[in-house]
Amino acid sequence: MARKKFGPGGQEKRELWARWRAGESVSDIARALSVERQSIHYHLRGSGGFAPAPRCRSPRVLSTREREEISRGLAAGDSLRRIADGLGRQPSTISREVARHGGRCHYRAAVADKRAWRNARRPKVCKLARAPELRGMVAGKLAEDWSPEQISGWLAQTYPDDQALQVSTETIYRCLFIQTRGVLKKELTRHLRTHRVIRRGKTATRKGTGGNIVDAVSIRQRPAEAEDRAVPGHWEGDLLLGKVNSRIITLVERQTRYLMLIKIDRKTTSDVVDALARHVQTLPRQLRSSLTWDRGSELADHRRFSVATDVAVYFCDPASPWQRGTNENTNGLLRQYLPKGTDMRRYTQADLDAIALRLNTRPRKVLGFQTPADRFKAIVASTP
Repeated sequence: MARKKFGPGGQEKRELWARWRAGESVSDIARALSVERQSIHYHLRGSGGFAPAPRCRSPRVLSTREREEISRGLAAGDSLRRIADGLGRQPSTISREVARHGGRCHYRAAVADKRAWRNARRPKVCKLARAPELRGMVAGKLAEDWSPEQISGWLAQTYPDDQALQVSTETIYRCLFIQTRGVLKKELTRHLRTHRVIRRGKTATRKGTGGNIVDAVSIRQRPAEAEDRAVPGHWEGDLLLGKVNSRIITLVERQTRYLMLIKIDRKTTSDVVDALARHVQTLPRQLRSSLTWDRGSELADHRRFSVATDVAVYFCDPASPWQRGTNENTNGLLRQYLPKGTDMRRYTQADLDAIALRLNTRPRKVLGFQTPADRFKAIVASTP
């Protein structure tokens, strides 16, 4: 049986938005409401994935009950002043209400109330539409692949005393995803990491499985200084998967969030360990304390790596990649430049260095909207 189209019922719409905020997919919502998937998507796209703000009637305007009293009074032949006295309103208020909705002969409470509710919408002009200079700055940073959160934080840090040059993250997203505002060009959404065209809540990530590593030292034995990020030099690493089983190594320093990308030709433990050791040995000794890795077999020869670099290696618990959350988060950011299905083999080490530079020079909220590169350079400069 074909599914019905999404109707205008308020209850259905409330359930739709509740499920969307809870992280359900369009298909799941369509099945739960027994409506067409396209209809769900149409309603979501109409507001850019943002749930419309609930509307409420101002106590200053006439209510449905008052309009019914006006209709009864007119039918009984009462004067407008008498009707106003009975409602505790000004006579001019009643006079304008009657004139606006058909006059004495054609006034109907239900019609007047519906028309007044519809006409009460006053879309607020957003800040970016009123501020050309700010709009230009936001569009420019979006074109450089900055996220709305990074732009908002950078503006607040750069212009702390000028509210006219500050804007919230959500305002930027609304101007991108709600094209009826006509503020930011739709093409700028291509610079967002996820390339989505509607606002989507964060959902849980899948947990992978792990292999058996001989003499693996558990992350639970990692020193406290690495856990609380008090001291730099503790890294998290992983392989980022591409097309045709191609991969690259991603390394992130826990305190500064500084990223290094390393090209490898094969996933063998010999190739991975050799490439890792070469790059890690270019770092100052004080920035080579530990490496936390998932349970992938590519680091089975971790002891050889530790001997070559004097870096201790710790492994996550099985099926717990979230324990190296800094690296997981960074891998997600990298997908803006290296989407799933990308053939990693076509990138040279210089290409990967350029991508890492872009991420390292973007401000991060967790760093007070400073950049990983600035934090890392400051540490290197202070290293004897």
